[in-house]
Amino acid sequence: MTSSTPSPSRRTLLTVALAAAAAGAASPAAAAPGSSPAPGSAPAGAPAGSGRLVDNRFWTSYNDWRSGTAKGTRAVAGARPGLAIAAPAGRTDYTDPHTGQTATWEYATWTGPTHKLAVPSTEVIASWNARTPDGTWILVELQGTYSDGTRTPWYVMGRWAAKDTDIKRTSVDDQTDDKSTIWTDTFAIDDPATGLRLVSYQLRLTLYRKPGSKASPTVWRLGAMGSDVPDRFTVPASTPHLAKELKVPRYSQNVHVGQYPEYDNGGEAWCSPTSSQMIIEYWGRKPTAEDLAWVNPDFADPQVCHAARYTFDYQYNGCGNWPFNAAYAATYKDMQGVVTRLGSLTDLERLIAAGIPAITSQSFLKEELTGAGYGTAGHLMTVIGFTADGDVIANDPASPSNDAVRRVYKRREWENIWLRTKRYNATGKVVSGTGGVCYLYFPARPNTAQRKALAAVGVR
Repeated sequence: MTSSTPSPSRRTLLTVALAAAAAGAASPAAAAPGSSPAPGSAPAGAPAGSGRLVDNRFWTSYNDWRSGTAKGTRAVAGARPGLAIAAPAGRTDYTDPHTGQTATWEYATWTGPTHKLAVPSTEVIASWNARTPDGTWILVELQGTYSDGTRTPWYVMGRWAAKDTDIKRTSVDDQTDDKSTIWTDTFAIDDPATGLRLVSYQLRLTLYRKPGSKASPTVWRLGAMGSDVPDRFTVPASTPHLAKELKVPRYSQNVHVGQYPEYDNGGEAWCSPTSSQMIIEYWGRKPTAEDLAWVNPDFADPQVCHAARYTFDYQYNGCGNWPFNAAYAATYKDMQGVVTRLGSLTDLERLIAAGIPAITSQSFLKEELTGAGYGTAGHLMTVIGFTADGDVIANDPASPSNDAVRRVYKRREWENIWLRTKRYNATGKVVSGTGGVCYLYFPARPNTAQRKALAAVGVR
C-alpha cells in the first residue's frame, strides 16, 4: 500500500496510533520475537476459518439486492446481478473538497440488512465492485453496533468513481466517535484492550448521477471483512503443501520513478497499482489504446501509470487505498476484486493451486526478509507461487527492473512479516503489522476449482 522506501507512508503513520493503544499489553518482554501467539490465534496451517479471526460478507446476488431498504434503487437481474437507480429519491449539492467545485446530483440509496459479525471485530474494511459511467459516482458508508450496545455514526468508507473527471475519488479524514476511527479505508476500534468490539453493521450505498440523466452506476458487489486478529509478533510455522508457479506479468514500480508526481510522487510509491496491474493482466485484461492516450508515449508500461491514476485517493494522497485498488480491478470486463485477510500460507496455497494469485501487504526491516534488499513501513507484492521447498515466489514491484521482479523469499520469514500484527521498527518502537491483509482479483464467473478455493478462504 505504500512506497518500498524506508520512509513511512501516511497510512503507516496513522497505524502507529493504533499500535500505541495496545503497546502496553504487548511489551517487548512479554511478546518478543519467537514467543507464542496470543490466545485465540489460529495456527498458520489450520483450516480456513478456524480460530474465528475473520468474517467476510458480500452482497452479490439478485436476492441480496432485493433485501435491505431501497429508496430509488432497483435490483438488476442477469448474469451479473447488481443495483442501479430506478427513480431518484432526491437531489443534493456536493462540493468536491479537492477541486472546490459544487455540483447538483440526483441520488438514490440502498441500505443493506444488518449483518451480525461471526467475529466481533476490531477492524472492518469494506470493498465494492461497480460501473460508473460518465456523470455518475457512488458513496459507500458503514454504521455498526458495538458490544456495549451503542452505535457508531454513519462512517464514509469511500466516495468513488472509476474516472476522475466528475469527482475526485476520496476517503474522508477525521471520522471518529471516540470509540472508533476511520483510518483512510479501515474502521478500527480505538482501544481493543478495553474489550470493545463491533458486533454488527449495515452498509449504505448512495448512487449519484447528473440531474435529468438516464445513466446510472451499477454496483455488482458490496461487502466488508471484519476481523479480530490478536496482537502477535510471530506466528507458528506452516507446513508446505504445494509447489506451483503461475505465469503472471512482471512490472517494476521503479521503472516509473519521477513519472506523474501528482500521483503520490511517482512510481517509487506505486507498489499497489503496479501489483494490481500485474494480476489484471494475468487474467487477460488490459487498458485500451484509448484508455492510455493520456500517458506520455515515451514511458514504458503505460498501463502502470494508468493504474496509478485510477487508484489514486485524493485525500490519502496515494495509490494504496485498498478498496480503491479492488474497485479498479473490477472496472475491467467480467472481473471482481475484494479486500480480505487470510490466516495462513496454507490459504494462499489453496488459491495458487486454483490459479488465483494474491496481492499481499507487509512491512519489515531490511534484515527481516533475505534477498529483498530494502526495508519498508508498508509494501504490496504479488504472490504467484511456491517452490518445491515451500518458499514464496513473489512478483515484487520494488525491484529495479521488470526482469528482476520475480523473487523467491524464505517461507518462514515471509509468512511472519505478512501475518504478524505487531513488529519493531528500526528504532525499536512497537508499530503495527497488517495481519494477513490481501487483495484477491478473480473472474466474475470463476470455475469450480476457483469457487471452492475462494469459499475455503471465506470469499463468495
